[in-house]
Amino acid sequence: MKSSKKIVCSVLALSMAVCLGACSKTAAPADSTAPEASAVAAADVKIGILQYATHASLFDCYTGIIEGLKNEGYVDGETCTIEYVDGQGEAETNSLAASNFVSNGFDIIIAIATPSATASYAAAKDAGIPVVFSACSDPVGAGLVESLEAPNTGATGTSDSLNFDGQLKMIRAFLPEAKKIGVLYTTSEANSVSQLATLTEMAPDYGFEIVSVGVTDASEVATGAAALIAKGVDCINNLTDNNVVNNLSVVTNAADAAGIPIFGSEQQQVAQYGCVASETLDYVALGVTTGEMAGQILKGADIKTLPVSVITDSKPVYSLINLAKFKLELPTDYASATNVDEK
Repeated sequence: MKSSKKIVCSVLALSMAVCLGACSKTAAPADSTAPEASAVAAADVKIGILQYATHASLFDCYTGIIEGLKNEGYVDGETCTIEYVDGQGEAETNSLAASNFVSNGFDIIIAIATPSATASYAAAKDAGIPVVFSACSDPVGAGLVESLEAPNTGATGTSDSLNFDGQLKMIRAFLPEAKKIGVLYTTSEANSVSQLATLTEMAPDYGFEIVSVGVTDASEVATGAAALIAKGVDCINNLTDNNVVNNLSVVTNAADAAGIPIFGSEQQQVAQYGCVASETLDYVALGVTTGEMAGQILKGADIKTLPVSVITDSKPVYSLINLAKFKLELPTDYASATNVDEK
């Protein structure tokens, strides 16, 4: 996150005395405008934000959420109190944080990524506390909503729908002779299972075979990456799998050593984690929509009828530095794409 961000560390008082990690709060960007304080709820409104793990794309969501809340008039320390918890990629930590928000009477929980959303909804549904999720690829499959159009539960939010056509077209352009695309995924993440199914179905249209290896938790990522490489894949395509992304350096280290390029599912995986290119969604914009939806619910919008907002717009990004590692050249069709090295 940006260095100007104010970080406040605290330990959540829980009966199991579990440390939930560093908790941080962020003021919304100074150039945003917000309605007058009289038009929004009183300053005692409590908003809990639970982020599944410490990785850059989820921080982008968080940054956008703060901006979206401000657009609706909810500014930390002025018209509301915002408490942020990083779940450190641990299921128990996320569940405990969600339970803490509920027991302390928070008015709404904003959950970043599917595992945080399911933990929050499980904790909050009987208490009637609304849950607004961000970056949940398959909220129906995760049991958060009945349908995208009519959630009819105590949860709604934003879904990140990956542009697999654009991604497969990109991989074919960068690797014209490639045949096998490897995918490492977490078997318990509903979004990853559904994304893998979609990618597997579409891949033959571009002359690819999908070779997948499933893992159950962080401890299996290294062996899973090794197993994938041993299957003779020409490249690896990363999904928005939270467990894998949270341990992506393990995968990139193994793939780099084997001379196998990785294509990311969003910009930060290219900019910070060594992937060569990606057809990427804008996760800050996705967060803004999430924050605005939360603000609308706080003002009285019916969460049961507020449709899930599916974000589909994407753009290609690449890294010349990472391409050079594999002696790959930028295809002519991607000459106007964004080079993240220049950001």
